[in-house]
Amino acid sequence: MNGNEHILEVKDLNVSYHTYAGEVKAVRGVSFYLNKGEALAIVGESGCGKSVTAKAIMGLIKGPQGELKAGSEIWYNGKNILKYNKSQWKEYKGGECSIIFQDALASLNPTMRVGKQIMENLMAHKQMNKQEAAREAVEMLRRVGIPEPEKRVQQYPHEFSGGMRQRVMIAIAFACNPNLLICDEPTTALDVTIQGQILDIIKDLQEKRRVSVIMITHDLGVVANIAQRIAVMYSGRIVESGSAKDIFYTPKHPYTWALIQSVPRLDLENKQTLMSIPGTPPDLLDPPVGCPFCTRCSYCMPICREAMPENTDFGEGHQAACWLHHAMAPEINMPDLRGVRSQF
Repeated sequence: MNGNEHILEVKDLNVSYHTYAGEVKAVRGVSFYLNKGEALAIVGESGCGKSVTAKAIMGLIKGPQGELKAGSEIWYNGKNILKYNKSQWKEYKGGECSIIFQDALASLNPTMRVGKQIMENLMAHKQMNKQEAAREAVEMLRRVGIPEPEKRVQQYPHEFSGGMRQRVMIAIAFACNPNLLICDEPTTALDVTIQGQILDIIKDLQEKRRVSVIMITHDLGVVANIAQRIAVMYSGRIVESGSAKDIFYTPKHPYTWALIQSVPRLDLENKQTLMSIPGTPPDLLDPPVGCPFCTRCSYCMPICREAMPENTDFGEGHQAACWLHHAMAPEINMPDLRGVRSQF
């Protein structure tokens, strides 16, 4: 890949939280890139470091609890944002880069009309006057499919349903034409029909405006229709990354196999037991020395407990960190995932 195509490059990101119990190593040596106009999905179970990575990119890791470790780099359009001054941060947050959180009710100001919340962003980053911002706020609500936007801009967040509140969040995020959009589990609390509508809105706006998107989710079904590339995250590390086709059709890491097998299937008989991943993720107060997935992996070998595997490159950007791909590892057969893939 030509480095000039990268709008974002994260290099050796390490984030810790200092708690009463000790240091929680939430993100451990994460590196990835995002091309202009591309959608990258970061997938994994809860607690694997996805949202912490998103907060780091948005500059939301705050001390004294949160700490970005020395050596971490986040490059946006050729500049390391971790060296930004106050005015650069102000321009970047909300203007260059926006985020959609999973809980819209917690993210929106309950005491302020939604129209004013959109207007604030426009007036801060687009230098619009009050009248121009008010017109644009109505237009943004119309674009995200909210009926009667002229009336709805005057309402408060509690007067909207969950799906409509999430549409308001999308309107705020897209109002200033950001170059980079982070969606942190944007459909988690919504029913399946509304989820589809929200994802369609994000995809449509992304394609029309050529916005680069990072989609953070635990649901591979969400990823299938929106992402060109996928990074699979576990225990604060990226264990596999590649194109969506690579991850769905030729996954190389046992954790990725397990995630795909855990997707509910439509072709099975009623009341058949859903697949689940046994065990629990490791405690990041005391991360394992070896592969973090070793305690839950049915292919675990003694080396897996002793040392973290290097990334194996399978070509065209597809990489996985697993000892099974070492020259001295035994031959194993990947599980048959054809029935699961038909769900996507």
